[in-house]
Amino acid sequence: MVGRAMRLIADGVVDRDGVPGLAARLGYTERHLHRMLSAEMGAGPLALARAQRAQTARILIETTDLAMAEIAFAAGFGSVRQFNDTLREVYASAPSELRTARGRQQAPAGAGTISLRLAYRPPLHARALLDFLAVRALPGVEEVRDGTYRRGLRLPHGIGQVALTPADGHVAATLRLADLRDLAPAVARCRRLLDLDADPAAIDATLAADPALAPAVAAEPGIRVPRAVDGFELAVRAVIGQQISVSSAKTTLTRLLTTATTTATATATVDHEVMTTDSGVSGQQLHDQQGGSGALRGFLRPAELLALPDSGFPMPLARRETLRGLARAVSDGVVDLAPGGDRAETVRRLLALPGIGPWTANYLAMRALGDPDVLLGTDLAVRRGAAALGLPDTPTTLDGYAERWRPWRSYATIRLWRAA
Repeated sequence: MVGRAMRLIADGVVDRDGVPGLAARLGYTERHLHRMLSAEMGAGPLALARAQRAQTARILIETTDLAMAEIAFAAGFGSVRQFNDTLREVYASAPSELRTARGRQQAPAGAGTISLRLAYRPPLHARALLDFLAVRALPGVEEVRDGTYRRGLRLPHGIGQVALTPADGHVAATLRLADLRDLAPAVARCRRLLDLDADPAAIDATLAADPALAPAVAAEPGIRVPRAVDGFELAVRAVIGQQISVSSAKTTLTRLLTTATTTATATATVDHEVMTTDSGVSGQQLHDQQGGSGALRGFLRPAELLALPDSGFPMPLARRETLRGLARAVSDGVVDLAPGGDRAETVRRLLALPGIGPWTANYLAMRALGDPDVLLGTDLAVRRGAAALGLPDTPTTLDGYAERWRPWRSYATIRLWRAA
């Protein structure tokens, strides 16, 4: 539960909905939530959110030329005085001193543009991550080119784009945001996508203890689980990808997205997104500055998928209805695919939806919900990878063998896919 709370705090839930909203999402009273977080983290939810606001503010001070008042409200502070007091307490410096310490480094050009480093625990096998994302990249939503992954984002306050370039010891991130209040959620989602908070030393040590996996771990240390910036997007991808190849699924998804850009849907989306704050850039400006019709955009929302006509789904009727049932469940709050969702409960509710079986539910637990201990034992590529390594390759025998890989079976799954 504390892990779920921390993921939601990182995604800005306390800034948007307060501690009562966080407690409601988790199903606990505020008092019990404070008690658990204090016991495990040494601080309550307000203090943890405050520390995140301070970090967000420092990033904005050091990477933009925004006025301090704009930074204060973009970082989530209720007043400039609160902003000043917090930064003095956390960094023992006034905000102006932090900016002076930046020296003559120029802020990135363009309204709403922020460049920063995303740290990680080495090693990081960047090529494996980029290869995985590249083969599944949807035109108009994401791309991998020249060692950089780019994609559009749907964020709590607006739209955005991100470019992620793995480097030595960090991932260079350039974010363009319609609303700078989305900085912390955007960073959290990028970190989650690339699994940057994993502990590769612990994971690789466990997997390397198996002689069958030891050579692969030695040859490719730091393999991560590519996760997701949007749980609903991944769920749609998973449903469409059932029992067909990756390339076929990509073709179907591209046709679905093309249909979704009809005049009515595009007009509704622009009406919703052409909003701005003093510290950001409007959704339309972001769209124009990033290439107009060729700009990368975020994936469909559940409501947008539900608005599509039958002809907009290039797939069998049963799969179309599964997608609609999924979209309704997410829209109604029956299924929570956010990073703070309860993994076991989410899997149970997914399995209750027509057309969603154990493979799809567990795939989403692994990639959308971040469960580190999922083995997709019935997956054909996983079984082929197991056979290539001389391991048992029937679902039952592989499940039994994989007990030795706990609690990192999701990472073993990725390695078996690579072995295949």
